[in-house]
Amino acid sequence: MLTPRLRYAALAAIAALIVPSAVISAQKSADAALARKMNTFSAIINELQQNYVDSIEIDKTFDAAINTMMYTIDPYTEYYNVEERKNFETMTTGEFGGIGSSILYRDGATYISGPFEGSPAARAGLRAGDEILRVDTTSTRGMTSDQVVSMMRGTPGTSVTLQVKRPYVTDSILSFTFGRELVKSPSVPYYGMVADGIGYITLTQFIEKSASEVKTAIEELTRTAPLRGIVLDLRSNGGGLLEASIDILGYFLPKGTEVLRTRGKKEERIFKTTHRPLLENVPLVVLIDNGSASASEVTAGAIQDLDRGVLAGSRSFGKGLVQTTRPLPYNELLKYTTAKYYIPSGRLIQALDYSHRDANGAATRTPDSLTNVFHTRAGREVRDGGGLKPDVEIDWGEGNRLMYNLVRDNWMFDYANRYANTHDSICAPEDFVITDEIYEDFKQFIDPEKFKYDKVCEEGINTLRKTAEAEGYMNDDVSRQFDELAKALTHDLQSDLDLKREEIAEYLAIEIVERYYYARGQNIQYLKNDKGVKTAIEILNDPARYKELLSAKK
Repeated sequence: MLTPRLRYAALAAIAALIVPSAVISAQKSADAALARKMNTFSAIINELQQNYVDSIEIDKTFDAAINTMMYTIDPYTEYYNVEERKNFETMTTGEFGGIGSSILYRDGATYISGPFEGSPAARAGLRAGDEILRVDTTSTRGMTSDQVVSMMRGTPGTSVTLQVKRPYVTDSILSFTFGRELVKSPSVPYYGMVADGIGYITLTQFIEKSASEVKTAIEELTRTAPLRGIVLDLRSNGGGLLEASIDILGYFLPKGTEVLRTRGKKEERIFKTTHRPLLENVPLVVLIDNGSASASEVTAGAIQDLDRGVLAGSRSFGKGLVQTTRPLPYNELLKYTTAKYYIPSGRLIQALDYSHRDANGAATRTPDSLTNVFHTRAGREVRDGGGLKPDVEIDWGEGNRLMYNLVRDNWMFDYANRYANTHDSICAPEDFVITDEIYEDFKQFIDPEKFKYDKVCEEGINTLRKTAEAEGYMNDDVSRQFDELAKALTHDLQSDLDLKREEIAEYLAIEIVERYYYARGQNIQYLKNDKGVKTAIEILNDPARYKELLSAKK
């Protein structure tokens, strides 16, 4: 009787006999190179630890070395130490023990960004804008946001006390004691009707419970009357668990439909839907943008390739790589790329090739002109590489610099906090609007002395002025013209706020509504003027156009 160890050795010996000699030689060469580099790395660490002028933090040094190595492979191959593994598991489950609030770090301090609806934080009365001064008896001064979050989280059932400073109120120092609970971050923060007979579901991530949340949303939307159309919003959804994507596709496609193939070094896997569909024949529009990646692209790509629905928006990110996790010693974790995925038409939508890099070490990208043509089930032309191109492209518009400055420096965030701390309630989110009175108050709230413009025009003029001087074109007349141009392009804050009132008011309304109605109200307010949803409704309200979009050109 051979022992397991001897049996393994015997099988390895037999396998070695049938492997081509060239393969064996290449493997030996790779193993020898690995051994040399491991020995070199060990020698460097030992030398530095013994003789470097200062002490070396071995854990940090090794973590940095491993992470650097990971990044040279691809951005999705990652090493997680013990603490990082906890955060990774939280991301995949959407669950953690805590008080249920997001936080904001700025100017060396940590603030409550917004409690989750129904969470211990919300029930206790914690508000957006509250500055966290202490967690239990420990001051947060000088702490990073990660350190503060680590203290706030803990085992469900345990308690934690927060001391906060509330802006825009008289008695600003408040204390809250919470019982930590299992907080569940929803992957479907909102669903509802956006038009007569047209339902809407926004999906922000693919985690373990995403499929069940989508199922609940569908069941609720169809409870009162049949749907004549559905909008699935995958914008800014960076992906997650592949299995969740397959499950969700099963709600829209017949059972047993092949939706994906993955090919790795060792095997090819085929994924098919496994359960009865809930909306097999209901017209469907899927919204995507450049933030839609990975599992989002699996979902949207299968919908497009099988002609199950119309894709609307802008080109998706282009991540066609599959990651697998493996446990490491000492409760650490490795996430690494094991395969590429191919959607039903047979195409790979990966945009960047990390195995071939340019002279600067950057991953190469295949130009659109060199991509390959594939066909959907109905015969429509689609292409590989560079993400998914939507069937209906939407121009999201150019973001203006003023809006960027207002958001970046938290002017809207702070104003919404003041508004909420001075107004006990507002009307329903469906009815809330920014009145002239509110907008004028917001304009006065902004301190012109503290407001920071991005000086794009000013920097451009200065660059051109220096170029003119270097080229010998500068004289008194040219200099005077530069001065006049600079004066003409000088910002006037009040005028700029009036000029961009419509866009700014929309964003401001979203911020204010969130203070009273959480994510649900935020989404209701956002969808009032959303280009993507308006486009989707137009498509679903025009059956002839919908059919044409899903048909091959003759």
